[in-house]
Amino acid sequence: MWDLVIVGAGPAGASAALGALAADPSLSVLLLDRHDFPRDKSCGDGIAPHVLDLLAEVGVTGILDDWTPVRRFVLNRGQVGVDREMTRPTWVVPRMVFDRRLVEAAQNAGADLVRRRVRGLTVRRGTVTVDGDFESRFVVGADGAHSVVRRELGVKPGPAALAIRGYAPTPAARAASQVIAYGPGRQPSYAWSFDRGDGWSNVGYGELLADDRPRPSRADLLTHLETLLPGATQGGKSWWGHHLPLAGWSWRPARGPVLLAGDAAGLINPMTGEGIYYAVLTGLLAGRAIADALRAGSPDAGTPYRRHTSRLLSKHLRHTALVAQLSRSERILDAGIRAAAADQHIFDDLVELGLADGTLTRRLLRRLLP
Repeated sequence: MWDLVIVGAGPAGASAALGALAADPSLSVLLLDRHDFPRDKSCGDGIAPHVLDLLAEVGVTGILDDWTPVRRFVLNRGQVGVDREMTRPTWVVPRMVFDRRLVEAAQNAGADLVRRRVRGLTVRRGTVTVDGDFESRFVVGADGAHSVVRRELGVKPGPAALAIRGYAPTPAARAASQVIAYGPGRQPSYAWSFDRGDGWSNVGYGELLADDRPRPSRADLLTHLETLLPGATQGGKSWWGHHLPLAGWSWRPARGPVLLAGDAAGLINPMTGEGIYYAVLTGLLAGRAIADALRAGSPDAGTPYRRHTSRLLSKHLRHTALVAQLSRSERILDAGIRAAAADQHIFDDLVELGLADGTLTRRLLRRLLP
């Protein structure tokens, strides 16, 4: 009987283990993942400094010290653009590197890691059984966009975007920057080029999926990328498509012994497609909520988890959903970019809203809706 079984050992799963073990190092924690590490994962690879702040709270420091920080952020749509330095730098680190280091930190903290493709779970009074083999008092589903745990709980997926990612040599014009170029049509719809600092960039294109238009093909996605960022696909490799389950106006974790975190919970920023901050934050909070429930002898970790996530994310999610809706208007999207170009404070507001837990400030709202 495990205290905690975590399905998925990516950032959300590893963080859940770290959160639980930081609260109580004596807990028995098992991480299950269908892959061996290191393994690739399709993603923009951007890591906000807020992620490192969260990890430092559980004793994980220096994890990106050997990678080059990126200080410039470039945002454009056609002839409208902004190019500014961020207040705090971000990092662009392949998931093969970041995820391996994070899961190793969880193992060093006391978690066990087993390779296993999970296919189902059974919830009974006082215990949850994963695949009929692993019994646990609590389970965290951190198994990504196509979460088996979410499906078993009967939680329906929300809106989603589709993106493709590759790695290509960094051109001089886009060096030392994270570049986003918005495309036409329904938002979010943009191409990106994020310099890793080692001569290569993470490049890609993604757009919102909709029932009233055909699903884009791989060729469509690559064509849009090359159109918005000419030359971005030249010399590219490791192309990989992926779905992004976008966050909505609200999110209320269910009570009980099974919690969802990160992509499995549908927590991808609908403005930017960013998800690593949400994954680490909700993973840590899920682990702590479970440690608290075990300490109290309660079978319900979902209620304290909902309380803690609501305090930190509810307002932010409402505001990102609102700005995502507003940005579907080309006029409002252009107004936001122009305002960020004219005012460093508004630029900083947009960065916080898009990469971490920022909210819609009055000064930003006034510029979006003059």
